[in-house]
Amino acid sequence: MYKCARCKEPIRSDMNSVEIQCEKCGSKIFYKDRPNVRKVIKAR
Repeated sequence: MYKCARCKEPIRSDMNSVEIQCEKCGSKIFYKDRPNVRKVIKAR
């Protein structure tokens, strides 16, 4: 799921299209919404 960088609205459009734009504010900058999970990695 992607969110608009300006208004934080989730994007409902197909991300595979050439031009995408936020329906609410018109911004063309998006970021992928990542889960808030911490990963623990053991050192060798």
